[in-house]
Amino acid sequence: MAVQSHIESLKMRHQELETKLEEMMAMTSVDEVGISDIKRKKLQIKDRIEELQQQRELN
Repeated sequence: MAVQSHIESLKMRHQELETKLEEMMAMTSVDEVGISDIKRKKLQIKDRIEELQQQRELN
């Protein structure tokens, strides 16, 4: 069950980053570096979620 709670935590963090990304993109002065950083973090979290889900399925 610990894996599932970790997955849920990662999903919440991913959503928080998505919200922050949307807010940043709506601004008149766009921070391209900040946006790229958020996108990179989102991708890392998504990859980790997929790894954990595959691990859970194998067990």
